[in-house]
Amino acid sequence: MPKLNNRYCFTIIITLNFIAVNAFAQKESYVESLKSKNRWVDSVYNKLSRRQKVAQLLFVRAHTNKGKAYEDSVATVIKDQQVGGLVFFQGGPGRQAALTNRYQKLANVPLLISMDGEWGLGMRLDSTISYPYQMTLGAIQDNNLIYKMGQQVAYDFKRLGIQINFGPDMDVNNNPNNPVINYRSFGDNMYNVAKKGIAYFKGMQDAGLLTTAKHFPGHGDTNVDSHFDLPLLPYSRARLDSLEEYPFREAINAGISGIMIAHMNIPALDSTKHLPSTLSRPIVTGILKDSLRFKGLVVSDAMEMKGVTKYFPNGDADVKAFIAGNDILELSENSDRAIKLIRRAVRHGAISDVEFETKVKKVLAAKYWAGLNRKQTISPVNLSEDLNRQSAKDLVQQLSDASVTLLKGNTSTLKLNPFLKTAIVSIGVDGPTVFQQEVAKSYPTCRIFTVAKNTSAIELKNILAWLKRYDQIIVGIHDTRLRPQSKLDYGSDVRLLIADLASRKNTVMSVFANAYTIAGLPGIEKSNALIVCYQMTPELQKSAAKVIAGTLKPTGKLPVSVNVFFPTGTGMQ
Repeated sequence: MPKLNNRYCFTIIITLNFIAVNAFAQKESYVESLKSKNRWVDSVYNKLSRRQKVAQLLFVRAHTNKGKAYEDSVATVIKDQQVGGLVFFQGGPGRQAALTNRYQKLANVPLLISMDGEWGLGMRLDSTISYPYQMTLGAIQDNNLIYKMGQQVAYDFKRLGIQINFGPDMDVNNNPNNPVINYRSFGDNMYNVAKKGIAYFKGMQDAGLLTTAKHFPGHGDTNVDSHFDLPLLPYSRARLDSLEEYPFREAINAGISGIMIAHMNIPALDSTKHLPSTLSRPIVTGILKDSLRFKGLVVSDAMEMKGVTKYFPNGDADVKAFIAGNDILELSENSDRAIKLIRRAVRHGAISDVEFETKVKKVLAAKYWAGLNRKQTISPVNLSEDLNRQSAKDLVQQLSDASVTLLKGNTSTLKLNPFLKTAIVSIGVDGPTVFQQEVAKSYPTCRIFTVAKNTSAIELKNILAWLKRYDQIIVGIHDTRLRPQSKLDYGSDVRLLIADLASRKNTVMSVFANAYTIAGLPGIEKSNALIVCYQMTPELQKSAAKVIAGTLKPTGKLPVSVNVFFPTGTGMQ
């Protein structure tokens, strides 16, 4: 073999190092990409008529569980109006993959496919993985786990041909009775919300997914659901600047690609009567774009919601949202009407030509960043297996283990005698639970009891009589509702049963429900040990069983303030 000279060897090594470094170099962020001219974006923009340019700003609703007639009607909208994107809602992954392929063929400019996936595809689609709710994540102390979750969510979305996630929720939930945010928030501590939100969206963005922090300037302290009415946020500018806006400022500084605007009336920021923040130029352009210097995608919350249409019907809301500074109008009541009205507003000079061009090019640039300048077809081969891979399931269990919070007690109070007569009680359910089955493995002489949420007083009296025969009691309190609210839907007699059991010696309680529900269970703070697990999933029930068995150390910290006994940050280790 011929001998290579040293200079040639040196050149090869330098070249290989350069290739290796670039292989692992971080992809330029979407917001950074906007600083450079883009030939593809300019080329597409120059070929579009004014009507087609306006249409790029409209995203319409799509489902895969409403039948063929509905699917065909969406296809007609895409073909006739050439809208910019879709927002998928309920359905199944296989059907959505097929439908996305069909819809993309009808679009002259590729559609930007989006979904609300705060806890992954499982928020909308059957047969897919649901990651923990954000309140559950708020208890985790290792934010790197949340970054990893973001990467897994991005994989799922991209595998299904989705380019943008309308998440994370970066509202500070400082109202326990908030009917619309609540468990969707990382908690009531603005620093924790910011750190968790950044970890989540960075994981997604680093894996090639566009993200959207919501709901600016902060929907966490409202008692009205903006789906049904217009909430009022009556606080001062100073309070909003220092609290509600804090996570969004931090997200902007960390490079978030998009921000969604809330439908709220905020007199301190815009005194116009009944004006939702979505339609306010002082808020959307003045504060978000000018003061906070956000350069990414500004997305409206759904334009079909009563919070915005109640006072601005018949397409007026669409035009005002466009003029206010939103780049993407999500779910107009009538997209064809919206396109016509906005086109007329552009013609009449409602905003400058430069601003209009910037909006459209931002949407096109998002498509380019997501790889839509090249044809993408979703393969149905192994789709279900890919979306339900073991590595993702293992991460869900890791996240669950890391979130478990011991509100009261310690290692000794958790450690019950496995040889004593033990009752394992699950409350709020109609049959045995994963929690009971897992705990029972450590207690050979146990008996399982279930108590339905509306069990009668007579039945409860009989159960209590039975339980007196046991030396120690392990209790699970379960919320079986799909969305865990701040108050349990238990009968008053069942609540009294919980207080009775908590007052006994050798009682360990685990709450598989929204942490706020603890405030509605007076007396529960007296239990020997109290664990909160935030939601009723098989993984969290296994996590609690591991804590009781002594094989898992509870490291979670309470992300919200429940009452005087359990303020934010509570968590024994």
